Amino acid sequence: MAGDKDKAGENAGGNSTSGSPWGNGGEAPGPAEGTGEAPRPDTPPPGGGTGPRNPWLPGGGKPGARPGGPGEAPRRGPSLEDLFRGRSGAPGGGGGRGFGGGMPRLPQRPDGRSWLPAIAGGVALIWLGLTTAHMLGPKEQGIVVTLGKYSRTIGPGVSLTLPWPIESVTVRDVTSIQRNTIPEGEAEKLMLTSDQNLVDISYLVRWNINDLKLYTFQLADPEATVKEVAEAAMRASIAEVPLTDAMGGAGRALIEQNVRARMQAVLDTYRAGVLIQGVEIKKADPPQKVIDAFQKVTAAQQDAQREMSNAQAWAQQITARAQGDAAAFDKVYEQYKLAPEVTRRRMYYETMERVLSNNDKVIMAAPGVNSYLPLPELRKKAQAAPGAAPAEGGN
Repeated sequence: MAGDKDKAGENAGGNSTSGSPWGNGGEAPGPAEGTGEAPRPDTPPPGGGTGPRNPWLPGGGKPGARPGGPGEAPRRGPSLEDLFRGRSGAPGGGGGRGFGGGMPRLPQRPDGRSWLPAIAGGVALIWLGLTTAHMLGPKEQGIVVTLGKYSRTIGPGVSLTLPWPIESVTVRDVTSIQRNTIPEGEAEKLMLTSDQNLVDISYLVRWNINDLKLYTFQLADPEATVKEVAEAAMRASIAEVPLTDAMGGAGRALIEQNVRARMQAVLDTYRAGVLIQGVEIKKADPPQKVIDAFQKVTAAQQDAQREMSNAQAWAQQITARAQGDAAAFDKVYEQYKLAPEVTRRRMYYETMERVLSNNDKVIMAAPGVNSYLPLPELRKKAQAAPGAAPAEGGN
């Protein structure tokens, strides 16, 4: 009985291998005398216990091994306790510079003072210079806002304001011409003319900023507003003219003037701060789906117009000729009234000469006159006689 109790006491005292897995023989060492601290886990068991080795201890957990000693394995990193002590700034943590420590300290100046005030002063000077001095170009204007409220408008040159965020400046180009093409790309924009025809319109709007304050604060999206007003004005102007005027030269110029005037009136009503410089129609064609049929109709209309022009020209020629003949007859009639017999005979001779000059044979029925006149032979003899006389004289 007494022997069994002694064996049980040995097992409870830590000499058995069935205690703590960290090598303390199942019993943690007690606190150091007079310190009040908890025992460190890397403290070797008293009396050189034979429990399992602690893999986290220096030297592979071999009892009695010292750092750098013959029984110590190479150390690869700090233990968990060292990590936690370094994080909390305890001795052995590197004074807050180890793993998990605070921010590193800035280097000091030669006189022993910190560089932090000098760096803060330089940053403040740069901030003041960038947010208080503003250089605007000759085409630019700026809107100054004080604590979110409009203050004033500054022009070209150097201007000073309070630093940000007390005052902020928004700079825009107010002189350059803005160009908006409607519609964008190759999209189709169909509009209805006064004669119930559809036309595909593409046009360019030129504008610039007239009042920067109104442009900035009056409308939520001024550029989109300009485009919408341009489309409304163009539809209203196209609806007042037929298709031929919308596609023609003179009618197109009138449409552009009307669109510009309508746009400016609407934008002035909105107080948009925008000045319309001009509107230019780039394309006015029939819709793509009916362009073939439209071209055939246009060709037929051109042919009809050409035939009408030719007929009018021929009628004018006939009328002029008839008027000339009438004027000549009036002159002859005036001479006839002065000498009727002479004029009548002269008219007869002239008429017979004009009629007989183109005939080869003439048959006359008159007493004592040859009824047949060989006019072609007589004409040939008359033509050959002048040529024969010089030939005989030469021989």
